[in-house]
Amino acid sequence: MVYRLLALVLFTLSVLWGSAIAAQVTPVSPAQTRALHALFDRQWEDVNQRFPEGATYRGDHRFGDRLTDQSPPARAAYDAQVLQWLQQARAIRREALSATDRVSLDLFITDREHEVEEQAFAGYRSLRMGSLGGAQSDLAQLMQVVPMETPAQVRQLLQRLRAYPKTMDQEIDMLRQGMSLGWVSSKNVLERVVAQIDGQLPANVEASPFYRPFTKIGPEVSAAEQVQLQAQARDLIDTQVAPALQKLRRFVLEEYQAAAPPDGALHHYPEGLKVYQMLVRHQTTTALSVQEIHATGLRELQRLRGEMEAVMHETRFEGNFAQFIEFLNTDPQFFHTSPQALLAGYRDLTKRADAELPRFFAELPRAPYGVRAMPDFMGPGAAEYYDGPALDGTRAGYFSANLLAWRTRPIWGMATLVAHETVPGHHLQVARSTELQGLPRFRRMGGYTAFVEGWALYAETLGIPMGLYDDPYSRFGHLQWQAFRAARLVVDTGIHSLGWTRQQAIDFMRERTGQNRVFIESEVDRYTSTPGQALAYMIGQLKIIELRDRARQQLGARFDLRRFHNAVIDNGALLLDTLDKLIDEWIAGQRRAKASPPVQNQ
Repeated sequence: MVYRLLALVLFTLSVLWGSAIAAQVTPVSPAQTRALHALFDRQWEDVNQRFPEGATYRGDHRFGDRLTDQSPPARAAYDAQVLQWLQQARAIRREALSATDRVSLDLFITDREHEVEEQAFAGYRSLRMGSLGGAQSDLAQLMQVVPMETPAQVRQLLQRLRAYPKTMDQEIDMLRQGMSLGWVSSKNVLERVVAQIDGQLPANVEASPFYRPFTKIGPEVSAAEQVQLQAQARDLIDTQVAPALQKLRRFVLEEYQAAAPPDGALHHYPEGLKVYQMLVRHQTTTALSVQEIHATGLRELQRLRGEMEAVMHETRFEGNFAQFIEFLNTDPQFFHTSPQALLAGYRDLTKRADAELPRFFAELPRAPYGVRAMPDFMGPGAAEYYDGPALDGTRAGYFSANLLAWRTRPIWGMATLVAHETVPGHHLQVARSTELQGLPRFRRMGGYTAFVEGWALYAETLGIPMGLYDDPYSRFGHLQWQAFRAARLVVDTGIHSLGWTRQQAIDFMRERTGQNRVFIESEVDRYTSTPGQALAYMIGQLKIIELRDRARQQLGARFDLRRFHNAVIDNGALLLDTLDKLIDEWIAGQRRAKASPPVQNQ
């Protein structure tokens, strides 16, 4: 017994000594730590004030009476401030920080470096309108999250409505600057922009998305005051907001669209290939080349097509793949009978997913989430999306479903979409991130597309062991969505770097994924207007799968999937190479913990 105790003491000391040497050679400096966190706080406060819409989304309503100043002096001042933050961050002694703070410093510096790099491309930065939203819909989107509980909050929103014409003038000035530099969005994207503007301008002011918050004023506002505030809102929407949007519409149709290229492939723009290479690096957080990403997409599509055809044969369908796709997309048995039934179907799936989570995670977030209809002005071609909870916990997360598209949303594709957008996908990861009190706020609310979307795509694969795909058709739907993300690697690189036409991209995605044409056309226009973003999904998922397989191989029987999942998400969103290093450290920590001999009861 004495020998066993002595061995335990010696082993423990050796582990602690080795870990201490490996983890921290230079003592942590309180002064450097304070300087770092003061920098984080200054940057956070500055960004909230400069970009008050973002503060509202995060649950900070101190600046809820303002809109972002998009004037040239304001943009130049922010660009100069970013350079200062970068210089200040580089001056901090990294080796004198704790392990967590070293990661935070690295991420902060990378974020600022990305911003500085984009400053060199004024033409690209002027493209403020995309197929899924932008300057034409930012205010309408904001209406979904503004608080309306107190008289002061309602008056804040009225101030924002008053400020909107000036903001729109600034947006139009930016678009004109882009025109002078040879940067204008493509004709197809602008057609969607005009349709979104029209969707926000109904004949009845009270049917507009801008009035919707005023129908949900809280009980702290007296009935008499509500009537007065609602009257002010109707007047401002009619005399300020609607004319500003109509001005943007006229500008697009009468001036901007005339300079629009037939497609938005970046290689057609001045220095467009340089911009695309930058965006590929920023979005994927890797050094992968365009050609490597394109080849990865083709390889994954070949694998997934084999799995999809295997499921097709399992259903005993008599016909080829194209006929099977036609059957799945036209037979009434595969569709809900109304928008409300589609919404209820999504909500039922989230309840099933919630119940399975403890089997796959050691710790879960507390923040709830809901499922709601997305605004109608987004149109039937818009893809579903998720909005995260407020940092202070005052607003839940939400999955927004496209109810206008209920006739083209097959039941067999719903489960994997729920897994992606809610749990174990976006909501679980984002809500968990907001609750990580040991991290600075920019990490709790930050997001790298490759990590955030990579996690959500990986989360779809968990729907298999969770039992969400309980028939061959829903398993086919899962594989189809995976193939859809793989096809993005091919199409995005094809459009912006390899000379693909819009029609070529549409035809390729239709044949390889079997998605309906309206949705595919909308998606291709999305890739045109947000270059590189679509690459991040599959690249991020493949990295997480690689790390899971590495951990399982190195830990063997000691591998715990639940703890691995928390190890991935419990540092907030990360660059993929940072995630790689942290998972290696987690594996080493699991080895040390499991290698310790058990303490014997005396």
